[in-house]
Amino acid sequence: MKHWLCAVTLAALPLLAQAEKVGDVSTAFKLIGPNHKIVVEVFDDPLVAGVSCYLSRAKTGGVSGALGLAEDKAEASVACRQVGQIAFKGPLPQEDEVFTERASILFKHVRVVRMVDARRNTLVYLVYSDRLIDGSPQNSVTAVPVPTTLRIPLK
Repeated sequence: MKHWLCAVTLAALPLLAQAEKVGDVSTAFKLIGPNHKIVVEVFDDPLVAGVSCYLSRAKTGGVSGALGLAEDKAEASVACRQVGQIAFKGPLPQEDEVFTERASILFKHVRVVRMVDARRNTLVYLVYSDRLIDGSPQNSVTAVPVPTTLRIPLK
């Protein structure tokens, strides 16, 4: 019974992408601990084969950054591109979180949400930062047009 319940619980969890680090650049020297950086990561859309998203964001250095205690800035940018033949792994919800990563030790995350613009047959990706009490209005958006011969399947 416990194994069945675990399987049902795992199946109910959303599919979130895992990011791979592409590279980084230092933006400020820190004498102790790592430098402040801009990190570039890439992840594949978990439900849309052939689409990858590149995410750039600030990463706080110093001792607090090295220990994971620092709060990263809310600024982030996303650029999603068709990198292969697009194929859908099933019907897509109108709006779905496809990526999340912790940006502070408590309550702050960088999130990427996929939206479907059915009229234009386009996938729209929005990156933003949220916090338990006060999120940030800073955001970035990108769009991936899907060939007209392939309609986006909606839930």
